[in-house]
Amino acid sequence: MSEQHRGIWVFAEVNDGTIAGVSLELLGVGRVLADKLDVPLAGVLLGENITPLSEQLIHYGADEVYVIDDPVLKDYRTEPFLAGMGKLARMYVPEIILYGATPNGKDIASAIATDLKTGLTADCTMLDVNVEKRLLEASRPAFGGNIMATILCKKHRPQMATVRPKVMKSLPADPARKGTVIEEKLQMKEEEIRTKVLEIIKGPGKSVDLEGADVIVCGGKGMGDEQGFQLIHQLADTIGASVGGTRDAVEAGWLSHDHQVGQTGETVTPKIYFAIGVSGAIQHTVGMKNSEMIIAINKDPDAPIFDIATYGMVGDAREILPVMIKAFDERLRENEVVSHA
Repeated sequence: MSEQHRGIWVFAEVNDGTIAGVSLELLGVGRVLADKLDVPLAGVLLGENITPLSEQLIHYGADEVYVIDDPVLKDYRTEPFLAGMGKLARMYVPEIILYGATPNGKDIASAIATDLKTGLTADCTMLDVNVEKRLLEASRPAFGGNIMATILCKKHRPQMATVRPKVMKSLPADPARKGTVIEEKLQMKEEEIRTKVLEIIKGPGKSVDLEGADVIVCGGKGMGDEQGFQLIHQLADTIGASVGGTRDAVEAGWLSHDHQVGQTGETVTPKIYFAIGVSGAIQHTVGMKNSEMIIAINKDPDAPIFDIATYGMVGDAREILPVMIKAFDERLRENEVVSHA
């Protein structure tokens, strides 16, 4: 491990000319870590015609932005992105690099880890640093989500981690922030690259957009059976919410996998999250704990979900929900009458 490694980098993923949301989220947590270590925070931009995006990274917390703007980098391919990222890492020797746990982020992170002969912690949900030892503390669920494991990379640099989208929060953009843009050349020709992009065909969008939902009603195994789970749908229909479910609910066949919230499903940050019949196991809560308001219903007063809930009701959800649905329906009808009066 070299003592010259300093600074925290965030790989800024660009899709269709736009910086990915997870990259802005990583700048938020990166800013906190960089301040603790008293080092600069940098964004890394690779692509074609992406230099103007540097300003946005600075507004969201970066002190510096490393840019390689080259036609060869127009579409993501492992070879040229590895060459560009590897070149920058060897020239400027950061001590920590963070990537979004997206398909491209996972690909480039694993390639860089192999190239630089360093470690990589995947799908993290929490990040911190040991300031005294200058160690990245990368935490993620382990053993099926039953425990949280904090993983250290003591002997090699840079320390690296991929982080799931929506588990961190971006800072508010500050247009007054100033920073430094460092531009480098790729020095790689198209004919040197073995893979060619012939055509990009976009698949159909997700049938369920939980990530963008403002209100989610999520049901767990506490709903008892498929008939009981219909109350989740009824409440969601009444208040205009999206329906989510735990892994147990999905495995029971009560709803499809694209509704699943948690470690092996979607990570969500709605304004209101109803956790109904949900115990609050860590493999579920890692996917929804950053919701603005969490309303929990569970008949077990000691259920872990109450530890993170904003409001909680102890009782049988199958008895409580019909009352809630009726109350919501009546109130909404009253508001509708008033609005048309």
